Amino acid sequence: MTKQSSSVLIVGSDEMPFKGGAQMSSQDRFWAIYSTLRERIALLDYPPGAKLSESDLAKEFGVSRTPLRSALNRLEAEGLVESRHGVGTFVTILDMDELREVYQLRKELSGLLSQFSPNEPTLEMIERVQQIRLDCEKVRDAANPRRAFAKCNIELFLTLSELVSNRALCEITERLFYRTARMWPALTSDNEIIAEAEVFKSEIDDVLRTLEAGDLDAMAFIRRAHISLAFTRLEQYCASKPG
Repeated sequence: MTKQSSSVLIVGSDEMPFKGGAQMSSQDRFWAIYSTLRERIALLDYPPGAKLSESDLAKEFGVSRTPLRSALNRLEAEGLVESRHGVGTFVTILDMDELREVYQLRKELSGLLSQFSPNEPTLEMIERVQQIRLDCEKVRDAANPRRAFAKCNIELFLTLSELVSNRALCEITERLFYRTARMWPALTSDNEIIAEAEVFKSEIDDVLRTLEAGDLDAMAFIRRAHISLAFTRLEQYCASKPG
């Protein structure tokens, strides 16, 4: 589960992760490196197949290779990077068959959102979802529509994750989400992602209605449907491409 503090990167921010890092604990430093690298992978700042230089990253973050390698080891366990002996660490290549299985599991787990004594939605949460919808409207005119859409997708997931009180469920769903989040910017064109953003706005409207009503059973139902339909659309986008 992503950890945050006043001195670590807030996912979705464009700020450097180690502002005030000298006062960070080793645990905070680990989470800052890990969450920063994970977000960069999800946003295609590091595309599939990219090699990650440990020396360059250690220099950027101002740390030794030990905490950096700890973060890379966790990302490898989560299927986002792979270490090749004597060669280096690389962002994993997308595999549609594997990702289809991950999506299927995400779909089933989303139905558990309303179980295990979920947290009640707050006004602040609703306002954040409203802001995500506004940000989604800006995807069409963004310099990089696919990256802008991916950020909206991440922000909505993280916001709704706050409803889940069961820590194990929250950690599992977060790991699975980041296995699939980069599929959208990686496998679609700008025009396709602009069309997807229109669908996403409608889905956010569904989410807002259930949040405002405090109906988390309905929320779980529609999130399951949204995840299922989203992967179906993604497969259609991929099937329409030549070759």
